[in-house]
Amino acid sequence: MNLFDIVGPIMVGPSSSHTAGAVKIGYVARKLLAEPIRKAEILLYGSFLLTGKGHGTHLALVAGLLGMKPDDTRIPHSLELAEQQGIAISFGEADLREAHPNSVLLVLTGIDGRELRVVAESIGGSRINIASIDDLSANFSGDYPTLIVHNQDQPGHIAEVTSMLAHKSVNIAEMRLYRASRGGNAVMVIECDQEVPRESIAWLRHLEGVHKVTYYSLEEE
Repeated sequence: MNLFDIVGPIMVGPSSSHTAGAVKIGYVARKLLAEPIRKAEILLYGSFLLTGKGHGTHLALVAGLLGMKPDDTRIPHSLELAEQQGIAISFGEADLREAHPNSVLLVLTGIDGRELRVVAESIGGSRINIASIDDLSANFSGDYPTLIVHNQDQPGHIAEVTSMLAHKSVNIAEMRLYRASRGGNAVMVIECDQEVPRESIAWLRHLEGVHKVTYYSLEEE
């Protein structure tokens, strides 16, 4: 545990650091969608559902979806700002199994029709875990540039991705692999020390056997 974990984040709102985590969850989900949001369904679970209104969790999640950070003074007005921007926001209860007590399912639709389902957890001190994307395991923090590759479980895909990163001088900080079944759908989650070039992400999307590539960048919008 470092000093930041003890002191907590700079934030606007109640003292719960989970509220700051909610802002970050919304912010990361917005960047993963990679296009302006037209509609957001926010389904809360556990403590987020039971105490969310008192801690301003619903406002914090919407603020993150609008691109705000935890210390933004506009957070209390996020619902009004979303309405002004023409973003349809709805709230409900998530049906999740064995999830973290502070969890949310975000179902996002972009202005060009792209859809994204994100299950995320606030784990304290404004730290988060993106547990799944489009119902497939992910488990990353949002603290590093992160490449998520959905592909067919076949020999060679991991080598293609890691070789591309090495060629572009991108160092892998952490890598996790998931698969539904042998030869079925698989996911690579790669947290990097450097940003992955956009042309390399486009190249990955055209590889045979790659179904979807999602990228989370730390670069400001």
